Amino acid sequence: MELYLDLHSPPARAVFLFAKIAGIPFEFKLVDLTAGQQHSEEYGKISMVRKVPVMKDGSFILTESVAILKYLVQKHASSVADHWYPAELQQRARVNEFLSWQHMNFKMHCSKVFWFRSVAPVLSDCGVPKEKMDSALEDLTQSLNMLEQKFLQDKRFIVDDRVSLADLMALVDLMQPYGTGLDVFEGRPKLSAWRDRVKEEIGEELFNEAHHLKMDMKTLAEAMTKSGMLELLKVKLQKVFN
Repeated sequence: MELYLDLHSPPARAVFLFAKIAGIPFEFKLVDLTAGQQHSEEYGKISMVRKVPVMKDGSFILTESVAILKYLVQKHASSVADHWYPAELQQRARVNEFLSWQHMNFKMHCSKVFWFRSVAPVLSDCGVPKEKMDSALEDLTQSLNMLEQKFLQDKRFIVDDRVSLADLMALVDLMQPYGTGLDVFEGRPKLSAWRDRVKEEIGEELFNEAHHLKMDMKTLAEAMTKSGMLELLKVKLQKVFN
């Protein structure tokens, strides 16, 4: 099995981490997003979506991180611990509920703050307009509140007392704004304790391996300029701000 990944991407990190945790053998195929490799003709033959992650299992190709995670769980059901994607109907429904909600809410808000705080300043000398940044931070705050109040509540994990795919997806998303220097856990002891429990379940060493990429903005700008990605992203950023 081949996994096409770039660990700058939260969904790719989630798939990477789960495959490692579950002991599922795979070949790591790097798709360097900063170099624009997702737009190459070769990668287009693998995935017309041109995003990561992508899984290739024999001749079967699958895109979308949630679909890949569920596929891996079900293919390796005999060896994957049940708590990751519980067989019990209502517990599985809770995992599905979070995974359905997070894509256009939690994940989107974490990613927007990451882009506004780390990538946008490279693309524009003026940075992000204050009203846009304030709105993005408010959306993130609302998502954090929803995670705590609806999904986590007073439980150890999103689904009762065992870690699941929902916790894994949530934490890798949170590391995006956190990686820009925004402490999303500050003043949130419940969320901080949950983060520590999830990291313990994953394993500190493995968690750090997946999150070790700390590319400085100068290097990032140089890589994007060389590949032509910088100009492409500038056009996209202008659409966001207009």
